[in-house]
Amino acid sequence: MNIIDELKWRGALNQATDEEGLRELTEEKKIALYCGTDPSGDSLHIGHLIPFMMLKRFQLAGHKPVILIGGGTGAIGDPSGRKTERDLETMSKLEQNVQSLTKQMIRLFGTENFTIANNYDWLSKFTMIDFLRDYGKLFNLNTMLNKEVVASRLDAGISFTEFTYQILQAIDFLHLYRHNDVQLQIGGSDQWGNITSGIDLIHKVEGSDTKVFGLTIPLMLKADGTKFGKTAGGAVWLDPEKTSPYEFYQFWLNQDDRDVVKYLKYFTFLSQEEIAGLEEKVQTEPWKREAQRRLAQEVTTFVHGQAATDQAEKISAILFSGDIQDLTTAEVEQAFAGTPSVEVSAEPANIVDWLVDTKIEPSKRQAREDVKNGAIRVNGEKVTDLEATLDPTAKFDGKYVVIRRGKKNYTLAKVHA
Repeated sequence: MNIIDELKWRGALNQATDEEGLRELTEEKKIALYCGTDPSGDSLHIGHLIPFMMLKRFQLAGHKPVILIGGGTGAIGDPSGRKTERDLETMSKLEQNVQSLTKQMIRLFGTENFTIANNYDWLSKFTMIDFLRDYGKLFNLNTMLNKEVVASRLDAGISFTEFTYQILQAIDFLHLYRHNDVQLQIGGSDQWGNITSGIDLIHKVEGSDTKVFGLTIPLMLKADGTKFGKTAGGAVWLDPEKTSPYEFYQFWLNQDDRDVVKYLKYFTFLSQEEIAGLEEKVQTEPWKREAQRRLAQEVTTFVHGQAATDQAEKISAILFSGDIQDLTTAEVEQAFAGTPSVEVSAEPANIVDWLVDTKIEPSKRQAREDVKNGAIRVNGEKVTDLEATLDPTAKFDGKYVVIRRGKKNYTLAKVHA
């Protein structure tokens, strides 16, 4: 199947400047293509995976992806998808972010048949005179004002700095065309105006018959109409220090039946036959959640590796069984990262007093009742003796105490010296 047809089947194609021309080009040769991201943070989140999954599919089909990290444009700020001006980062912070994102890109794309570029390398070399004479002259003000990304901000106001962003992104496309033979730019639906600006610039300086293309992906919405990728706890990050592999795995495992097939098509490399089989399971045996489990396995392995997926599934199984004493200290950190926590001293104490002092129990009367009734588990072990002494350093390298009250109410006690 042609890569363009596969993208359409997977629901990953929104707009294309010349779909038929692009299909013909990808059948004639292996092309270079790019997608950009500005270093506005030190980690990508799963929203960034949407265009990068498309780039990965091109890579697996033998094409040559280029990731453009916007060390230059990031200093300006992309107005796309914004109602207000961005706060500008310091150059030192941007450089730190560039380094962090570069490591994540290598993790996703490897080092074979893949290039990482930084537009600071060429944008920083322009003088103001160069910019105005060589490029400013080629952009019509009326056309720029009519771009949706600018038009949507005119009432609220947009600075000249952000107004010029589309010119800088167009220069990027031209530079990559000249130096990396890039013929296709990919982006989110909000990048259409920036992408077409680049194509227009290339046609003006390289000739109107130059074969360059733009392609955008659909805005991804969940079945309930809300934007994909946001949770009550905020963004789901690719950095394991920000979102643990266990939390990452659980995010995909908990997807709605109405969304899971769409996500299998988009975020995995499973075949049409495999996805069709999982779709049937959603219809006939939804309680088994096989599609969600396969989705969680595939995406977690892609982002974090097989070992992280195995560990996430181990943690899930242990939490389901309640045998948390089999967890390692590192696994406890992952498993209970999102649960309520308290700070406790390392001093041993009576179980009832300790539960009240930590405010896990509201009163000594309630604490005694829960202990006597077997409702309290300390590090996975039931405690029913009112005179029992709790030693906070007895388990998990002396760093944590995991308390379960009832069937599901966990508290993570963090031990300090």
